[in-house]
Amino acid sequence: MYSEKVMDHFSNPRNVGEIENPSGVGTVGNAKCGDIMRIFLDIDENQIIRDCKFKTFGCGAAVATSSMATEMVMGKSVQEALEVTNVAVMEALDGLPPVKVHCSLLAEEAIHAALWDYAEKNGITIEGLEKPKADINDEE
Repeated sequence: MYSEKVMDHFSNPRNVGEIENPSGVGTVGNAKCGDIMRIFLDIDENQIIRDCKFKTFGCGAAVATSSMATEMVMGKSVQEALEVTNVAVMEALDGLPPVKVHCSLLAEEAIHAALWDYAEKNGITIEGLEKPKADINDEE
């Protein structure tokens, strides 16, 4: 059973789409369930996320976690965005069924992958950021 917030973010997802000339793009998937999530970031010269969009192929929980994740990083610094965890995404959505927790992991990893891309494009290091996995199924 999904919470009202999950259903709202699934039925009315926020920030769907692509950013033209993004500062960073992260794509992750889960081969086991077939979900694929792509996050686009527009980051200003002060390392603040001006805009965040997503494209997700997957179940309702994957769409909802993508939508919530974009809301959670908008206006934050890259360091603050790095601190958005799958647990924080789940809490913001008032929980997910146990079989859908992997969707929140996708959201966290997609943010990290987009930040990694941004850091690589700009030749910088973001403290605490590790090279993301393309397939979160590697962790399970």
